[in-house]
Amino acid sequence: MNPDVIFGFHAVKTTLKHDATRIKKLLVIAERKDERIGEVIESAKALNIPIERCNRKLLDECTGRGTHQGVALECEPIQAKNEAYLDKLLDNLSEPAFLLVLDGVTDTHNLGACIRSADAAGIHAVIAPKNNSAPLNATVAKVACGAVNVVPYVQVTNLARTLQQLQQRGIWLAGTSGDAEQDVYQANLVGPLAIVMGAEGKGMRRLTQENCDFLLKIPMAGEVSSLNVSVAAGVCLFEAVRQRSHTK
Repeated sequence: MNPDVIFGFHAVKTTLKHDATRIKKLLVIAERKDERIGEVIESAKALNIPIERCNRKLLDECTGRGTHQGVALECEPIQAKNEAYLDKLLDNLSEPAFLLVLDGVTDTHNLGACIRSADAAGIHAVIAPKNNSAPLNATVAKVACGAVNVVPYVQVTNLARTLQQLQQRGIWLAGTSGDAEQDVYQANLVGPLAIVMGAEGKGMRRLTQENCDFLLKIPMAGEVSSLNVSVAAGVCLFEAVRQRSHTK
């Protein structure tokens, strides 16, 4: 299995801090010897991670000519969590569950952006079906700015069954749909909650929508009828954060 290559200072530093066990090697561009590079090198040395000085051409090739800022990590591929992990996580929560469910989000850039927003909002886990969902890879890690190392990404075999199990735990399922009668600012988003987002264009699958306790929409004032799924997720998550902050 080919290694993931994580690049860019923020993603590299977050991986060193939170997920060092899967790092195989730190790659550093030879001509950079500034303080910022020095801090990354010292972190890697403290963790006994091999360090390779390389030229810009090699780093460009390793990162697909991404914006690597002169630093990258070769890592074992990151693995999604499973249902058993989710059950254990929910069993051990000391506060109301706050989850994000993505149904049919297949674009890795969108997934990375959703995970980044989920981290910022304090989401306990992002849940998606194993089939017809974007995989965790280096692109997701880069877009998420390292949030993949701290926000569990759980892929489940049967999303409808998982949603029903969440309901049995007392977690309310708030689905998003342009056809909803109430908007996100009218809905009650406090307490145990999972916000369910569908794919762009298609939205949630029928069975997913049927399992939601209520539906909500984002009011649109302009000509466009919908938002990018990662933008829509951010709007919904932070309205929930606003409401939940007033209950503490």
